[in-house]
Amino acid sequence: MALYIAKDLREQIRTADNGRCAYCQTSEANSGIPLTHDHIQPRAKGGQTTFENICQACRSCNEHKSDLTEAIDPSTGETVPLFNPRLQRWSDHFEWSADGIQIVGLTMIGRATVIALQMNNPTIVPARRRWAAAGWHPPIK
Repeated sequence: MALYIAKDLREQIRTADNGRCAYCQTSEANSGIPLTHDHIQPRAKGGQTTFENICQACRSCNEHKSDLTEAIDPSTGETVPLFNPRLQRWSDHFEWSADGIQIVGLTMIGRATVIALQMNNPTIVPARRRWAAAGWHPPIK
């Protein structure tokens, strides 16, 4: 059953996230697939349906995140919290590869989030390559 999110809250979230996945930055306009709403702290773990706890997410990031709130940083082996788009800036934890195709984690949180959400999965990377060739990617903040 889909969760009801008030129209005003949906608009506030859409505006804050620029119509992009708050995790991988995929835009609804490029993918042609409606974005979903992700509870950053999952409802199953007590997360509330508030602006501070909901962001837009592409289906891939949302499905891979599921109810995760932390993951292992592949460089250090430490368990760290996943990126929180309401409390942290994307550019502090991630950057685009030189060709603008892959997301590179800059911090333990960034690296763990890239792996946990499979942000460079074999479906999205070729799509980003096409978007970059058309001048539509990477997104400019």
